[in-house]
Amino acid sequence: MSSSQLLLRFSLILLSVYGADGFENFVASRCVFNSTELPDIELIESYYYNKLEFIRFNSTVGRFVGYTPLGMMNADRWNNGEELPIRKGQVESYCQHNIKNWYNNILGKTAKPYMTLSSVSPPGGKHTAMLMCSVYDFYPKQISVTWLRDGHPITSEVTSTDELEDGDWYYQIHSHLEYTPRSGERISCMVEHPSLQTPMVKDWDASLPESDRNKIAIGASGLVLGLVLCLAGFIYYKKKSRGRILVPNH
Repeated sequence: MSSSQLLLRFSLILLSVYGADGFENFVASRCVFNSTELPDIELIESYYYNKLEFIRFNSTVGRFVGYTPLGMMNADRWNNGEELPIRKGQVESYCQHNIKNWYNNILGKTAKPYMTLSSVSPPGGKHTAMLMCSVYDFYPKQISVTWLRDGHPITSEVTSTDELEDGDWYYQIHSHLEYTPRSGERISCMVEHPSLQTPMVKDWDASLPESDRNKIAIGASGLVLGLVLCLAGFIYYKKKSRGRILVPNH
């Protein structure tokens, strides 16, 4: 997973002080990172008064910066005092320490996807068929969905959605392939994800869609049940007929 694929941020401190007259002063510290290495970690500490940020420390900038007269006065004082080396040291002692815990206990966790392959109605065009490969319930977000024809990647006539949030930390994605069926070919959908040791590949069975096969199975079961009930009724009728006594008419 490349550093450009993962950019995370979390707040480590949030201190709020409320005055009796309703004014608010607070400090928010956060770490922005894409790995556990120090060069990839940034500490940002912002000071606010009544929703106005008046001073900030940014470890990438390497000093405090003031945005108001009061902020500039304190920035100059802190940059030339003990506050600056303390903040610089917190990039390692504060951010990196917590980030390693996140990677070990949270960010390293994965959820394997499951996939379905189905036939959908193609839009008006030169192709006569369209397949949809749907992948559900995977985590983290990064995933690769590839179409294959006889084991070789297909790059044209493919459209895919972005990774869609389910709202429960899981994701889903859908990819469509427009194609003209050829005799003897094998169309497959391949999924690659950090949770999988090997790619997940599903071949398309063009014989009958699963929904149609289910309908046929249900219909056949109903037919057999109807025949059994008719046969049972016929046997019961024959038995009752044999035991009936006929009285001649005078």
